[in-house]
Amino acid sequence: MLQPGEETVAALGGLHNMLGWTGPMLTDSGGYQIFSLGYGSVSEELKGKRRRANPSLIKIDESGAIFRSYINGQLYHLTPEKSIHIQRMLGADLVVVLDECTPFHTSYEYTAQSMHMSNRWALRSLEEFQKTSDGTQALYCVIQGGVHSDLRHVSCEFANSSPFFGNAIGGSLGSCKQQMYDTVSLTTSLLDRNRPVHLLGIGNVCDILHGVMNGVDTFDCVYPTRIARHGAALVKPENRTSPDREYINLYNSEFTRSLAPIEQDCGCYTCNHHSRGYLHHLLKAKELLAYTLITTHNVYFMNSLMQRIRRAIVQETLEQEYEYWLGGYGVPESASPQSVTQENPNCA
Repeated sequence: MLQPGEETVAALGGLHNMLGWTGPMLTDSGGYQIFSLGYGSVSEELKGKRRRANPSLIKIDESGAIFRSYINGQLYHLTPEKSIHIQRMLGADLVVVLDECTPFHTSYEYTAQSMHMSNRWALRSLEEFQKTSDGTQALYCVIQGGVHSDLRHVSCEFANSSPFFGNAIGGSLGSCKQQMYDTVSLTTSLLDRNRPVHLLGIGNVCDILHGVMNGVDTFDCVYPTRIARHGAALVKPENRTSPDREYINLYNSEFTRSLAPIEQDCGCYTCNHHSRGYLHHLLKAKELLAYTLITTHNVYFMNSLMQRIRRAIVQETLEQEYEYWLGGYGVPESASPQSVTQENPNCA
């Protein structure tokens, strides 16, 4: 929308052509970006951080969101209809309705008000989508309601009764991991099982395994690329140096003279051509190539993880796969829906 703009992307053949990617692609509506402008990121919430509202976010009302570009200060008005139009021009296969993602610390009353507004936005998005649909794109509804189980029920009932292709679990999922898992478990139990379920913005290894065990089909997250920019390379359980981390930190001096790849049995370009010692050197020298190589490994790692999960589902060995990745690493078990509350004791 801001740079380079949907018209430029369309002129270049759409996102698939720009990226050279022929597989399916999902674009978000801009709701999370609105949330981030005003309140910060999901990761900040899970870490217990709160941020003052950013003046870039001007107003959210029934019409949509008014915000100021971080590039040149220009004012933009993003409506549900505009969001659909933009995603149509981007050429995504899976399109998400515009919603407001409220932060954890907002009141129950505001969360409820926002959820109902997001539902009305979803109907406007659906109407706009159906006007111009040529059958090549599919529309997802977003489930809201924060950590409040009654609101999640209302949001799921709305989505199930509307003709969306799939559902995306959004909104604030809690202030800690356990509360997030509880909220996801409750939400998936309420959704139409004949529609695909996407989990928005969540996607490290333990979160993916927990989500899949509870019926989530797809995920999107910056996690593998974000940690790569900090020198972190994802590894399997037997290669971890700490039981509570899914990665190794290649900044550490222990890798200075290591001739080993990140993982011996990894098929990515990085592991087939470079050692941990070389990557450590690039990081210490602040060479940008380091981040590219580690990102290449991390994305390959996550794709391989999803391949393993799909194979385990077909072979009916998903529980064993879950145990391999998470057994003995202190990952919270799936909790009952009754524990989904803003006063969740598991977040103490």
